[in-house]
Amino acid sequence: MSEKKETGKNLTIPEVKKLLESLGEENLDQFQRRTLDYASKFSKVDAEAAEKLVKKLVEEFGLEEEEAVQVVNCMPASVEELRVFLAGGRRIIETSKLDAIVNLLNEHRKLK
Repeated sequence: MSEKKETGKNLTIPEVKKLLESLGEENLDQFQRRTLDYASKFSKVDAEAAEKLVKKLVEEFGLEEEEAVQVVNCMPASVEELRVFLAGGRRIIETSKLDAIVNLLNEHRKLK
């Protein structure tokens, strides 16, 4: 009988960026600098918005935390894109709920 042991917290890319920036770039090793570079390029919202979005997706829309983190990391712009992240689940989510999730993401999306 093996127990699944919780080893850490799921972080979004923007949260990783904020964490690494808080350490100061001069204190980062090469791997951490590359990770910060990646996080800077691919963050689609700021860390605070990412945290709020994950919480809302879990609490109000019933997503698993892992699903919510991936959705926030990629910020799908359509219901079809969003379904890709939720396809592994055994549950069916109504299209109206998926539309509401996409609308929520659109409200927080960074303008390029």
